[in-house]
Amino acid sequence: GDKSWRMPLAKEYAEQLKSKIADMTNLGDRLGGAITAALFLTEFVDKKKPFAHIDIAGPVWDDKDGATGFGSKLVIEWVRRQGE
Repeated sequence: GDKSWRMPLAKEYAEQLKSKIADMTNLGDRLGGAITAALFLTEFVDKKKPFAHIDIAGPVWDDKDGATGFGSKLVIEWVRRQGE
């Protein structure tokens, strides 16, 4: 299957979500992008509900071969297990 691991929701990255013109932005800088994306989502998810942010932006595309399908096996396996 696809490799995955739990990443920290490091609050020090939340500073990157601040915006001068909007309530918040989803444009973190290059470092910690997966963490800032997950922190952004926490603002919209019920605090009592677990959620996962699957950041596949990097490995999902190969410049030579195109789409890799990365993440597909992970999602399919998760859905399969929900039905058990």
